[in-house]
Amino acid sequence: MSESGHSRYAGLDLLASSVLLVGPEVEVRYANPAAENLLELSLKSLQRAPLTELFTNGQELAALCAQALAHQYADLRQDLALQRNGREPLHVNSIVSALGEGELLIELRENVQQLKLDREERILDQSQANKELIRNLAHEIKNPLGGIRGAAQLLELELPPHHLLELQEYTQVIIKEADRLQTLVDRLLAPHRKPHIVGDVNIHEVCERVRSLILAEFPTGLTIRRDYDASIPEFRGDMEQLIQVVLNIAHNAAQALKARIAQGDAEIVLRTRVARQVTLAKVRYGLALDLHIIDNGPGIAPEIRDRIFYPLVSGREGGSGLGLTLAQTFVQQHLGVIECESRPGLTDFRILLPLP
Repeated sequence: MSESGHSRYAGLDLLASSVLLVGPEVEVRYANPAAENLLELSLKSLQRAPLTELFTNGQELAALCAQALAHQYADLRQDLALQRNGREPLHVNSIVSALGEGELLIELRENVQQLKLDREERILDQSQANKELIRNLAHEIKNPLGGIRGAAQLLELELPPHHLLELQEYTQVIIKEADRLQTLVDRLLAPHRKPHIVGDVNIHEVCERVRSLILAEFPTGLTIRRDYDASIPEFRGDMEQLIQVVLNIAHNAAQALKARIAQGDAEIVLRTRVARQVTLAKVRYGLALDLHIIDNGPGIAPEIRDRIFYPLVSGREGGSGLGLTLAQTFVQQHLGVIECESRPGLTDFRILLPLP
């Protein structure tokens, strides 16, 4: 690009939004750095490329350009899902403006709300698949477990007296391991069996119960800071389930903070706020509880960050990997969602529940 070309587009380079300048044949003449980042293509790759080659459904954007040219200097705005070969669709708000002499300016802004809805839908689908898998797997395991335990007990009765103590050790190993697996299976099935007991819930009572339980287990080196919005109304829900949700998350946080607890600077923050005009599981609510459980620990390991709500996935040795799965199940039973953001020094679990 010539020096005059550089100066012509210098102002566009400074924009935070993604901008494409295209000619009358909808070929790209210029893309600013933000557009390069959004499209994950360099300016060199984008220049002279028709929109119909950049996106498999590029004709939709090209049609907007044709309309803008037909009505000179008109702005056309539309939400688009731009399809790209081998990659996730790009959900954007597009604004097409005719500049004159056949040139058009296309501004692309990533549609964060649509991305959030898509992510929630994937989480719900995955959660439902997990539930079905757990139910089927648990029932398949339960029946043979009972048979194995019963056979070990019968075998123990038939052991010769002169080798009883020596061989009984082995049968007891079989019985105890069968019991351990039976307990694990029961815990997997528990969220789907437990009745949903509905009553009036004060979220701050829930937080205070959890706070006292955690501080009883970790009395020194850990601060649990309250950051409550006292205006949050009571809502209908199962208080015991919600205590279990917050306790599971806060207890995981305390376990992850053990090094900082030893240093005396570990902190968990319980923060409540009201969120307005929130979409949860494709339903729009005017008000929602926005509960955050934040810790200053090492963060969740990157290799399991996208799988922390899957059953039997744990970030610490000896963990069952069921705490967060249970929390997600209970939150979904309350028509809410649970999200997590994590990096070294800050992990933030966010729970959104509809309010009356």
